Amino acid sequence: MAKFKKDGGKELPEISTASLPDIVFMLLFFFMVSTTMRDVELSVNYTQPKANELVKLEKKDLVSNIHVGVPLRKFQKTFGTEPRIQLNDAFATVDDIQAFISTEREARKEELRNKLTTSLKVDRYTKMGIIIDIKQELRKASSLKLNYSALQGAE
Repeated sequence: MAKFKKDGGKELPEISTASLPDIVFMLLFFFMVSTTMRDVELSVNYTQPKANELVKLEKKDLVSNIHVGVPLRKFQKTFGTEPRIQLNDAFATVDDIQAFISTEREARKEELRNKLTTSLKVDRYTKMGIIIDIKQELRKASSLKLNYSALQGAE
């Protein structure tokens, strides 16, 4: 009979790191695809009003937002402390709303243009005069689907 020797001095082989860059790039690609970036940098402060009966918007990609509120402190020297309109990332006047709506429509596919909703995100302490002016400009631009953003809860 043959004798078998046991080698007690064998070491474990090293772990291969050849696939490590592939794993890192897969994770990087996953997070780049799944992360959403903020569309608009807010330049106004606004406290959302509260409401009892709210309906959640179905398709947020068909919504154009108009923000109205007091400018942030860093903009108050330039724009003052009165409520201002923000369209995308810039301050605007009421006269700029029609051009904004037409630009938003052009950015959508033709079959989705009539489904575009305008959402007003307005500070709860803003006077109604500026909101009425905005609504008049939206009517002139034929943007009749209007939404007021609010938080759930009674005043």
